[in-house]
Amino acid sequence: MFKNKLAVLFTCLSVFSFSAQSASFDTVTLGSKGGIQDGNLTAFLIKSEADSHFVMLDAGSVVNGLIVSEQKGAFKDITVPDDSPYTKVGYLLKDKIKGYFISHAHLDHVAGLIISSPDDSKKPIYGLEATNKDLMKNYFNWSAWPNFGNKGDGFKLNKYNYVDLQPGVWSPIAETTMSVMSLPLSHSGGQSTVFILKDSEGDVFAYFGDTGPDEVEKSSAMKTTWSALAPFVKQEKLKGIIIEVSFTNETPDKSLFGHLTPNWLVKELSVLEGINGKGSLKDLNVVISHIKYSLKNSEDPKVIIKKQLAEANNLGVNFIFPEQGDSLQF
Repeated sequence: MFKNKLAVLFTCLSVFSFSAQSASFDTVTLGSKGGIQDGNLTAFLIKSEADSHFVMLDAGSVVNGLIVSEQKGAFKDITVPDDSPYTKVGYLLKDKIKGYFISHAHLDHVAGLIISSPDDSKKPIYGLEATNKDLMKNYFNWSAWPNFGNKGDGFKLNKYNYVDLQPGVWSPIAETTMSVMSLPLSHSGGQSTVFILKDSEGDVFAYFGDTGPDEVEKSSAMKTTWSALAPFVKQEKLKGIIIEVSFTNETPDKSLFGHLTPNWLVKELSVLEGINGKGSLKDLNVVISHIKYSLKNSEDPKVIIKKQLAEANNLGVNFIFPEQGDSLQF
């Protein structure tokens, strides 16, 4: 894998870079948590270095994530045109975000999209067919919320165009230089999604929605995903992944409900390593998302998960724990 040559932290700006040469992808963490911490729920911006347009990877927190990220300097290089009537947050939402990739329709992955929709601009929502149907049925239905989509019940406001992705097929991402391939994941018996994004140079980045380990889920979804990613590992084209670790190792399998622990993540990554051989994942950047916020008066789950991942890391991967507003380059 590419070596971690550059890791620069600007304390005030919270900007990180993980790249041996020039970066291929820019990401901004609009929401880093899973579960109940409204205002900081799973959502990532990503763009290729070859263009200036972002797409969203899930959308648990959108406007609040943009506000926090702007305050931390994540968008310092973006200039609002003089003739724009919008603040920088408004300009980012309306003009710089060119679509949403929704892994599954659980509320902590779509709340920001729903709430921001009245002031959003027209753009596509990309997802597997079942996910898009859930959005139509459960949210944009004139009961939970007005129908801002181009399909579904009642009068259609046609702000969002549903794009059903075909599993295993590369599709272009409108108004960007990237393409995407999606594959289904198993999430407590339901369906989630991994999105594999590819830039014009052939570099790829993988984003996992919520997922449980194959062994617990009685599934082969993760194995299929690792098989799809393995050629990019071999070619040194996999720049990084974002994947969830919701709970600590103390959580029993019966209580995971389609999520990962540190031990389960390392076991799953070991499947990917096994395809290409020992040491093939060395220096791979693995961003940890969806750590569940806890109301208990005990040690922060993030601190425990960091420690447990470090202890189990026999793969040489680089585990990264972003905070809301952090910008990362890969």
